[in-house]
Amino acid sequence: MLVGCTAMARPVASRAQQPAKMLRVALLTILTLFAAPAVGEAQQSKKIPRLCFLTFDPGTLRSSRFGSFFEALRDLGYVDGQTITIDYLSADGDGERFPALTAECLRLKADIIAVSTTPAAKVAKNTTRTIPIVMVGLGDPVGTGLVESLAQPGGNITGMSQMAPELAAKRLALLMQAVPGISRVLVLSYLDDPIAPLQVKALNEAARSLGVALQVQDVRSGDDLSAAFDAGARERVDGLLTTAESMFVVHRARMIGLAAHHRLPAMYPYSSQVEAGGLMAYDIDTPDLQRRAAIYVDRILNGAKPSDLPVQQPTKFNFVINLKTAKALGLNLPEKMLALADRVIE
Repeated sequence: MLVGCTAMARPVASRAQQPAKMLRVALLTILTLFAAPAVGEAQQSKKIPRLCFLTFDPGTLRSSRFGSFFEALRDLGYVDGQTITIDYLSADGDGERFPALTAECLRLKADIIAVSTTPAAKVAKNTTRTIPIVMVGLGDPVGTGLVESLAQPGGNITGMSQMAPELAAKRLALLMQAVPGISRVLVLSYLDDPIAPLQVKALNEAARSLGVALQVQDVRSGDDLSAAFDAGARERVDGLLTTAESMFVVHRARMIGLAAHHRLPAMYPYSSQVEAGGLMAYDIDTPDLQRRAAIYVDRILNGAKPSDLPVQQPTKFNFVINLKTAKALGLNLPEKMLALADRVIE
């Protein structure tokens, strides 16, 4: 009988526990239902960073000359539309558009701005003191007042410098060595760009020591190029040099064609100008500088302050000669110049 009573008691105890168990299951189900949207909302609300890229170069598609910058970003894990949003904003060769483009960056609530030209950097710095700005290789950030010093930039802007004034003087010296006997050089410069006057000043100082006269022509658009070359012809120039502004990259084909027409041996600041048919260029290693600029973007997006990141300068340079152009001009370049070249295009 005792055994039977014990056996009868088990179902009764189980039925008594069932309501409490069912209540616990129901509560867990409800909590799960409420928790699932919360997790989803947290994932949806996670904000990916937004980068605004300001450039002088025309076109809505990214210029190939900034390819190393965007490739480096991708290598660092920044995939446009997935882990970052990139707004590529072009001034279409008109520097007057930079205020409107910078305002667009603010409207889009950019987390960081990258600039490929000094006029864009000046406008961006004057427009915002809070959004970090990274220079993707600008001419002279100290001389143009963008930063306080290379070691301690201060404020919200840092990045890469091209050492434009120093390299302008170097290019003039190389032109004189490559074509001995040059006495008067036509200098094309986009003086609206704050880095241009600094380069012209460095060129004038170098010209005095080299014993050569300079004919400086201000070029504000591609339409000014023909008149600038005609003015040089009237002054009987026998060499050509340009300062390092985006203007002369954008209009390189027209400029190189005019140099060939006037039969002027020329020294350019960018290798792309020699690849397009120019005679010579003394260039920084642009891809290297762009990759380092991308690293700065990554560091800032991960919490670094621009004021704590020193402005970096180029460490690699390229001297490029186009022998085909030299032959077309009837030039026999000195063997020592060819030996100095990092690259010879034949």
